[in-house]
Amino acid sequence: AQHNNLGRRGEVLAAQFLVDKGYEILDENWVHGKAEIDLIAYIDRQIVFVEVKTRTSISFGMPEDFVSEAKQKQMELAANEYIDLMNHQGEIRFDIISVLFDKQNKFTIKHIEDAF
Repeated sequence: AQHNNLGRRGEVLAAQFLVDKGYEILDENWVHGKAEIDLIAYIDRQIVFVEVKTRTSISFGMPEDFVSEAKQKQMELAANEYIDLMNHQGEIRFDIISVLFDKQNKFTIKHIEDAF
């Protein structure tokens, strides 16, 4: 489907954006139960769980406005499982990266650290 391709493109761009900022990508599309975490990154001894939202229009709101409370709860459950598996003792953080494409296929990326 078209929106899946768009979402995938957004995730690839978001991952590259993080790498360019010095993050290490640990996992992409990590699934635990019903929860999926788009990107799991690492920087400064901190694991960062990232939800990527990609849109071609803001007529229904900004991409980051679409991370529901239910999604946040699912991400937190999955993050707890990941931390257990990795035996991570340090800090964690939840970020949102929104990728917005315009009609010319140019994109802007907005990185919201510690989003929830």
